[in-house]
Amino acid sequence: MAGPTRRPLTELLGDSSIQLGLTAVDRFDAVRQCGEALIAAGAATSVYLDSMLEREHSVSTYIGEGVAIPHGTLAGKDAVHRSAMVVLGFPEGIEWGDELAFICVGIAASAGGHVALVARLAEILLDPALATRLRTAAAPEDIIELFSA
Repeated sequence: MAGPTRRPLTELLGDSSIQLGLTAVDRFDAVRQCGEALIAAGAATSVYLDSMLEREHSVSTYIGEGVAIPHGTLAGKDAVHRSAMVVLGFPEGIEWGDELAFICVGIAASAGGHVALVARLAEILLDPALATRLRTAAAPEDIIELFSA
């Protein structure tokens, strides 16, 4: 039963929020691409992108299963216009420390708002079959279907 805190992740996705088949030179380039996609979606300003890069320089946003969740620092929360999410796919993988990331889920959320989103994303990543579906998604519809469940 979906209550106010169990909204589908798809509600945070805009029309161009899912981009697959991308490349990045490194993890900071991937974070930059996530931030630019959030800006293009009208969810945040360039100040938030700067805070996303600041966070990545201080602590890795790689969470496992080939997925990173770039998001800004607490100081960057004032640069968020509305909660949103972007999903960028890098089929060749990006070196993220000692791991490879294939999916970056960029998050813009007001203070504390990312916690519920990350918790719902974790439900997907804890299921090996769902995590594989996320990593290997070939079309935006695949992501939408996965996040709608």
